[in-house]
Amino acid sequence: MGYDVTPAWLQGPLGQAVLASETDTVQQALAQMFGVHFLQLGCWGAPDQFLQYAQTRHRSLVDNQPGLGVGALSRSSRLAIASDSIDVLLLPHTLEMDPEPHQVLREVDRVLVGEGHLLVLGFNPLSAWGLRHAVSRGKFPHGATRVIPEKRMRDWLSLLGMEVSQSLRCVHALPVDRESVQRRLVGLAQTGAKFWPRLAGVYILVAQKRVYSATPIRPQWHRKSRVVAGGLVKPTTRSAA
Repeated sequence: MGYDVTPAWLQGPLGQAVLASETDTVQQALAQMFGVHFLQLGCWGAPDQFLQYAQTRHRSLVDNQPGLGVGALSRSSRLAIASDSIDVLLLPHTLEMDPEPHQVLREVDRVLVGEGHLLVLGFNPLSAWGLRHAVSRGKFPHGATRVIPEKRMRDWLSLLGMEVSQSLRCVHALPVDRESVQRRLVGLAQTGAKFWPRLAGVYILVAQKRVYSATPIRPQWHRKSRVVAGGLVKPTTRSAA
């Protein structure tokens, strides 16, 4: 039987506010993504926090330790999943907590089908959440060893040939743990959502794995030359990481 691996702070008022905002935004994004297999790498909130909104035929949660709702055990940087098999993949702050974020992305690229979708959730360093993370000795939020700027994340995805189609913002609540303070700051959070969306605590990048066929283009001066049969470049095979 699995056990609850949800960080304690996510079960408190602040964590619940974060999850509610993130879930609403992810739900809207997933409504346009279809296919056979949906995969979430890493626990974040309840087991079905995001899984319930997947529009695919099958949905799974994979983590590196047993827990409630975890369908399979595997390191995110060494996925025991077949290549080109996942249609939609969700990384809920996974890259901020894994010691090998680049390798995780390589594995994501490997298991995604061509034109498959990827959603990446990250804490915005240019926000109150990023500031608290910088000044907290024990690092905040719990488990996050780093915060990754959106621009850097876009660069990483671009190097893998993934095209970012959307950049969504959510979590305008300030990172204050006390519930009484949170209630007094509700108006400020609503104002921030309306006038300063770039300062939101969390960004969500929606990317798509692009697969381009190598079609040779004959130079202009060769158009009248005789066409030789064959000569097609045999596609290379990519080995699993």
